[in-house]
Amino acid sequence: MRSCSAECELLTPGSLEAVLCLLHDEPGLWTPIAGGTEIMVLYGAGKLTERKFVSIAVPELREITEDGGWISVGGGCSFTQIRRHVGIQKHFPMLAQCASWLGGIANQNRGTIGGNLANASPAADSPPALFAYGAELELISARGKRRIPYEEFHLGYKKTALALDELIGTVLLPKRFDDSLRYVRKVGTRNAQAISKICMAATATVKHGHVEEIRIGMGSVAPTPLRLAATERALMGTELTDAAILNVVIWEARRALASETAPIDDIRSTAAYRTLVAGNLLEEMLRTFAGAAR
Repeated sequence: MRSCSAECELLTPGSLEAVLCLLHDEPGLWTPIAGGTEIMVLYGAGKLTERKFVSIAVPELREITEDGGWISVGGGCSFTQIRRHVGIQKHFPMLAQCASWLGGIANQNRGTIGGNLANASPAADSPPALFAYGAELELISARGKRRIPYEEFHLGYKKTALALDELIGTVLLPKRFDDSLRYVRKVGTRNAQAISKICMAATATVKHGHVEEIRIGMGSVAPTPLRLAATERALMGTELTDAAILNVVIWEARRALASETAPIDDIRSTAAYRTLVAGNLLEEMLRTFAGAAR
């Protein structure tokens, strides 16, 4: 049974300033809505608990700009904008790939990157690439702006660093990964329009066969999207080009991965399956990087 639309109220202030003033004056009372892809699922299922909504589909949040060593993606940018943007395709191809995995074309046209992050699903498609690319977030309110590393944004299941009067204004991406090795993979029931069972993205710098820098993001293995800090530490400085050593590196990396993930059983998969596949993806990534390093 659907929720009752007559019980809901939607305001469309029309400008970012008006939206932020409303959120500041009545913090926690109004739920921001951009593409509405998640909210409409709850509405259709009769599980929508919020009743007062404010549209944040304003031009100020829908711009993608390049400034020196950064690309700035407005929180209201759709995934169609992201996957089609030439600069993102060139400098951040894994993010463009993840954008193409998100639902169908209609979802990509409506869904926004800010909504994808604020919804805070552990299975969201974009977070692993943002971890791998060292993204930062600019959070905005009527009180001003503050900038945080993306890895500090998720505080717990469906809990984020956003204050009640804040929005995700911009996702900032540093253009320093053009020469990095890259790996991205999504495992789902189908090739399209499927919520991920496991998703993973990684960048690495390998010099003279050794790992100098590595960043790994993974989804659906913890209560939040996860940057695999322990696994990264286990891999720093390791040798990838010697086959015998690589096998030991993979074993140590899989053990580190198991220590920092806690997948669950749900309707899409089992914890045992996710644990096994996460380790397999990590191994595939390392063998891919090793091949490229040779």
